[in-house]
Amino acid sequence: MTSARQYNPRKRILVTGGAGFLGSHLIERLLERGDEVVCADNLFTGTKLNIEHLHTHPRFEFLRHDVTFPLYIEVDQIYNLACPASPIHYQHDPVQTTKTSVHGAINMLGLAKRLRARIFQASTSEVYGDPTVHPQPESYWGNVNPIGARSCYDEGKRCAETLFFDYHRQHGLDIRVARIFNTYGPRMHPNDGRVVSNFIVQALNNEDITLYGDGAQTRSFCFVDDLIEGFLRFMDLPAGADCGPGFPGPMNLGNPREFTIRQLAELVIELTGSRSKLVFRPLPADDPKQRQPDITLAKQLLNWEPSIPLEAGLKKTIAYFESVLRTGS
Repeated sequence: MTSARQYNPRKRILVTGGAGFLGSHLIERLLERGDEVVCADNLFTGTKLNIEHLHTHPRFEFLRHDVTFPLYIEVDQIYNLACPASPIHYQHDPVQTTKTSVHGAINMLGLAKRLRARIFQASTSEVYGDPTVHPQPESYWGNVNPIGARSCYDEGKRCAETLFFDYHRQHGLDIRVARIFNTYGPRMHPNDGRVVSNFIVQALNNEDITLYGDGAQTRSFCFVDDLIEGFLRFMDLPAGADCGPGFPGPMNLGNPREFTIRQLAELVIELTGSRSKLVFRPLPADDPKQRQPDITLAKQLLNWEPSIPLEAGLKKTIAYFESVLRTGS
């Protein structure tokens, strides 16, 4: 692959959605290893607080930009993370969510094609829908409702994968498509409606912890540091024979250890010393009953698997939310 900027041996990397939860952690790792980073974010769900400590860094640049519009910039690699990822946020404006996934993919793929740059797509385990196969391997095509309230996200990400693989086949573009499973850690939005942040905030406030259904539905929780390591290893996989594109994916990245939602709630109460009680509400439509990644592929190709236990990761996340609630920022 020919670099867009051969005169500078240091990689210049674009991260869309870089002011978000995952994006800000990724940018820190890229800067730590010596790369230049351009963060593009429209700040719909991302926040400047996640990256304010980076603004004086000599190799960091911030652009306020919406990926549904083209971006003209010179970079060597692209990580496309831009999209609301929690139901509260992506259901707020479902049309815009679909546009972010689809138009955003088209615009970033067009940029990568012009630059002949390797491009990473942050896809999601939601492409599997409410799975009938458990755990979910990359070969599973999914069980998704195309017209439900969650479809703007689920089908938007599925369409983005289609676009990535069509650009790969039609234009020889060097792509990396990762299917991300539940991830948690510092810098999660306290009001994003995701189960870990919900439970921690409710517990710290000694409020009732809300479980949907009977709490027996399962999720697999990956600490953010483990996930970002997977991103970097996947993106750094060498190109294929004759310097052609390397392995494009899709590749599951997540923690294969499965917990019920009730187990998570009880652990959060224990770790926070909370007086919270469990209360139960009806299960939302199309909410998956099971979610567990098959990470055989990541183990084989990346020599990667999560190493941070749920209890250890929750302690770090709880400390973060304690600070947020204490300072109000």
